[in-house]
Amino acid sequence: MPSRIYTSEATRRALTPTGGFLKGYAFSLNPYIGCAFGAADGCPFCYVRALAVAHARAGEWGSWVVAKSNLCDRLAIELKALERSGKLADTTIFMSSATDPYQGMESRERLTRRALEIIARYSLRRVLVQTRSPMIERDIDVLKELGSRVIVSITLETDDDRVRRAITPTSPSIDRRIRTAQLIHANGIPLQVAIAPMLPNDPVRFAAIVDRCADRVVVDTYFAGDGSCGRRSRALGIGGLYARLGYADWFRPGAERPLLDAMRAKLGDRRVLFSRDGFCAV
Repeated sequence: MPSRIYTSEATRRALTPTGGFLKGYAFSLNPYIGCAFGAADGCPFCYVRALAVAHARAGEWGSWVVAKSNLCDRLAIELKALERSGKLADTTIFMSSATDPYQGMESRERLTRRALEIIARYSLRRVLVQTRSPMIERDIDVLKELGSRVIVSITLETDDDRVRRAITPTSPSIDRRIRTAQLIHANGIPLQVAIAPMLPNDPVRFAAIVDRCADRVVVDTYFAGDGSCGRRSRALGIGGLYARLGYADWFRPGAERPLLDAMRAKLGDRRVLFSRDGFCAV
């Protein structure tokens, strides 16, 4: 595991207006700058490594994380302002677009939990919490308090832990994430599985797993979801990585079709979403 630098600093705002891929949401909420999961040896496909935020600090993306020390104070102020303006009922938040809200630093800082506790006080429309970390189990109590105002989205790129170890070796195991999804779903919290990006998989087995632990699934690919029809993913070296691992046939447009067919056959069309339209189905 590479060493990382952890710091904190104040932020000017908690809620950032969205657009583009996340145009279905009014705001994104990122408790941290940087992501401990996001280094090239952890998530080589992470599109954020190609964005300006990845160069906000010295060092490779994933080697540093900054906690937004005043995030919760700012969030309370901004939600109160939305309430006064009459816009709160239509407010939707994606948490998080450029970091994982439940990476290791959260165990100490608790910014994500405190933010959810604040959000629970307000009658906004919906907050989606996107993570690959089992740490979210800690906050089942506040997620239950949010009720239908929350969707938990667990990233599960493949059903095959051999693939996970080959491509994202520092991320939580497939079985561990499945157990997290099952626990959240069993507690009545709306649960989405995000197969994003789709990695090599067994379509029929994957569909059966998702059917048991999720209300819905979003499938995304390098070519539909990287914002550049695959050019960004190629620039990150994903094509070469797949070729070296023997997965070359999986890095092409259309490779997702067998999985989508299996998912729709098992879950039904309404529970199977795709790429940007799926993520924006608030």
